[in-house]
Amino acid sequence: MALYSSTRSAALAAHLPVYDFLAPSLVHLPRATRSIRHFSAKSRQLAATTPQDAQKSSPDELFRTPKSGPQVAANPSPSSKPLTQAQRDFLTSALRVNQAGELAATLIYTAQTPPIVSAHPHLRPLMKHMYDQEAGHFNTFNGLLAKHRIRPTAMYPIWSLAATALGWSTAVMGREAAMACTEAVETEIGEHYNGQVRTLLEMIENMEKTGEEVGEDLKELVDTIRRIRDEELEHLDYAVENDAQKAVPHELLTGVIRAGCRGAIWISERV
Repeated sequence: MALYSSTRSAALAAHLPVYDFLAPSLVHLPRATRSIRHFSAKSRQLAATTPQDAQKSSPDELFRTPKSGPQVAANPSPSSKPLTQAQRDFLTSALRVNQAGELAATLIYTAQTPPIVSAHPHLRPLMKHMYDQEAGHFNTFNGLLAKHRIRPTAMYPIWSLAATALGWSTAVMGREAAMACTEAVETEIGEHYNGQVRTLLEMIENMEKTGEEVGEDLKELVDTIRRIRDEELEHLDYAVENDAQKAVPHELLTGVIRAGCRGAIWISERV
């Protein structure tokens, strides 16, 4: 019976790459903590740990960049201080809300695609391309939440239903309305990611001014958000090219969707 249970858990983990961290009782994943402690450089003491020791490290230690070998003794790394509470809170909420937003995007396209492709078969490649990119973004932030042990938003079920309803309803309204939905969502998401990049760059600049070594995780996070932002803005261009602004009533529709996005972002950052 124990062997069966272990095999069944392993099979579930292998087949649930997106949602496995939401079901720890099934796949026996470690519990998540609520905050990010460190995105800066690893201390020399941590750098000397073995791979087995690293697996047992606290979440605080896992956010530091490891260095090893004789180079460490010859060239001690710059000072490494914990992030402030405000910085930890920002990074935690940023990753949480980004993952929630990408979940919503995948569900919007999932709901939109059948009616849109049925009425406009030539849009199949475009809809697939945008969905595939959103799914990639979602997987990226899933990985970051799991790596840094951050819980997803408690609003997960509600955002799932809302995104599916938004995608289906705008698709039923027609191609222009579906594209207007993309235009509105990507406009808000582009601005949201721009704000995160600015904050992260300011954080890095302040760390460098005080002589701290900036961890690779933090640098990679900036590059990741920039890349995802650029792909989201491509979707905005596609939507405009496909008559998003011909939707009736365009201003009302996009205004309501944008307001909903801002509200969802605000809530997901906090809950």
